[in-house]
Amino acid sequence: MKGRFFPGWLLIFLSFAPMKSPAAENSRPNILWLIAEDFGQHLGCYGTREVSSPNLDALAKTGVRYNRFFTTAPVCSPSRSAFMTGMYQTTIGAHNHRSHRDDGFPLPAGVRVLTDWFRDGGYFTANVRHMPQPIQWKGTAKTDWNFTYSGQPFDSDQWSDLKAHQPFFAQINFQETHRAFHAPKQADPAKVEIPPYYPDHPVAREDWAAYLDSATELDRKVGLVLKQLESDGLANNTIVVFFGDNGQAHVRGKQFCYDSGLLVPLIIRWPKSFSAPRHLKPGSVDDRLLAAIDLAPTMLDLAGMPKPATMQGEIFLGEHAAAPRQYVFGARDRCDETVFRFRTVRDARYRYILNFTPERPFLQPNEYKEKQYPVWNLLKELNGAGKLSPEQAVLCAPNMPAEELYDLEADPHEIRNLATSPQHRAVLDRLRSVLEKWIEDSHDQGKELEPLDLVRRKGMTKAQTNPQSGYNLDEKTLRPKTLTLPDRKP
Repeated sequence: MKGRFFPGWLLIFLSFAPMKSPAAENSRPNILWLIAEDFGQHLGCYGTREVSSPNLDALAKTGVRYNRFFTTAPVCSPSRSAFMTGMYQTTIGAHNHRSHRDDGFPLPAGVRVLTDWFRDGGYFTANVRHMPQPIQWKGTAKTDWNFTYSGQPFDSDQWSDLKAHQPFFAQINFQETHRAFHAPKQADPAKVEIPPYYPDHPVAREDWAAYLDSATELDRKVGLVLKQLESDGLANNTIVVFFGDNGQAHVRGKQFCYDSGLLVPLIIRWPKSFSAPRHLKPGSVDDRLLAAIDLAPTMLDLAGMPKPATMQGEIFLGEHAAAPRQYVFGARDRCDETVFRFRTVRDARYRYILNFTPERPFLQPNEYKEKQYPVWNLLKELNGAGKLSPEQAVLCAPNMPAEELYDLEADPHEIRNLATSPQHRAVLDRLRSVLEKWIEDSHDQGKELEPLDLVRRKGMTKAQTNPQSGYNLDEKTLRPKTLTLPDRKP
């Protein structure tokens, strides 16, 4: 076979023609989620004092800060099951915390984990555990889903794989603001601002300061990630999304359906190599009501993929953005061995909570909170001594209201229940009707509580299953890790 002949001018042209990098060839943006655990809007850019958050504050300054972004559950596993599928956890049967870890429970037909939709669209996926040197810490590679996933939900857990595999959808999960706190001390306990439903006591002040110190450490690590993104030449074509997986790690925050349990930070920075979509103006603040399940369809749309037909989340950026939400919804069911059933709806001003288990006390026994939350036990101690204000003592009452209604404009801490106020009867009726309709329309699977024997085993159907099974990816298989309890000695 004769060799092919290339004219001399063509060889010269080719020798000087610039080679396209993977980024240059990529016509679609990379997407990087930075996910904080158990974290409310406690950053400098949200107005919090005694926290040092220069990196996230700068991210907000060049991106968009969202003021009304709510998770659909106030605890990690149902919330993550929701935002990683774009579905309400109550619709897909993933509403009980740390459930379906050992019973083969699948997602409903037509519902998939977000990474599967991305992979079908040509994206590489990663849940980053290993960062490059000199970064010494690791991401948690957390999954914590209340359903069974067969196979590898992510392609990699290595940051080093991202540059060569664009476009990518990656996430890094940060443990810092999850208890137990272990960050260096910086915040002054005497200067922190404590909500009025907690006692102004040294224990409460020190605990709140430790939480803010954990937020400071979180910010430091986020800064290292953003610096690495720049160093690797990825910043200009990567959408950066920072948010919390559920509300703040405090007694009346995590696990409860108040703003303190459901309202989390969301910051989105748009990459310079792409034109910003509609509804995203760098350097702005967005007050629209958003739900965490809206992230999934929005990210797919930004990547040029259609919203799946069954997905309940709504697109909030770009040409396909839905009309602004009038309401966001949330739910809490069994957490560990503690059973409640709350459903809630919030509009721009009011929050309504419907409690299906009002006979149970707020401080119903919970091993996790009793061990990890010093204010949990402090409340009991001070209540017994008659040293709590009415707003604090209500947390120690023998039961809870069947209905709660709060005016967030007049009462941002949600301490004045307006459910019996004649002046607010129309608001109560409206939100009650909206919530009841959502419960029916979304096919809420929580109408029947779990059997008591399942509750005692914290949702595990087999005696040897560790409730932490599925918490994160196994380092070798990249599948949700299976854990067993040690054999009990006779």
